Amino acid sequence: MDAGMPDERTMRERMLAGDLYLADDPQIGADSRRALGLAHRINHTDPTDSATLRELFTELLGHYGDGAEIRPPFQCDYGYQTSFGARSFANFGLVVLDVATVTIGKDVQIGPGVQLLTATHPLEPGPRRDKWEAAEPITIATTSGWVAGSSSAPA
Repeated sequence: MDAGMPDERTMRERMLAGDLYLADDPQIGADSRRALGLAHRINHTDPTDSATLRELFTELLGHYGDGAEIRPPFQCDYGYQTSFGARSFANFGLVVLDVATVTIGKDVQIGPGVQLLTATHPLEPGPRRDKWEAAEPITIATTSGWVAGSSSAPA
């Protein structure tokens, strides 16, 4: 983008491109409410009802692989930015702040209380005070494992 030209993209378009954005875009709000509603349903479903949980996770996430399992409670920002690979497992309490893409490969084992946080914020006081934010993607390689209570966030 030319530095002299105004950026005419919506804040959601800026967010999805990985650029600084303000979270006041109506579509971002709608996407967030959708994810909150589906996460609420997931977190209040009988944990032994694997068919309903699979259906809800498939609706919420960008990809939910064959044989994958996430044990509630689960929280995310948008869901559609998260890909959860085949035969991967996440124990209780996974938090995914998926402002940018989160890709979890096949056969990954994630312990309880893990947080995957893509959000970043400017270090300068002015833009930070004005609520600008951005994000960096997270990719977890196939067959890796994450220890309970660990987190990953951009530097």
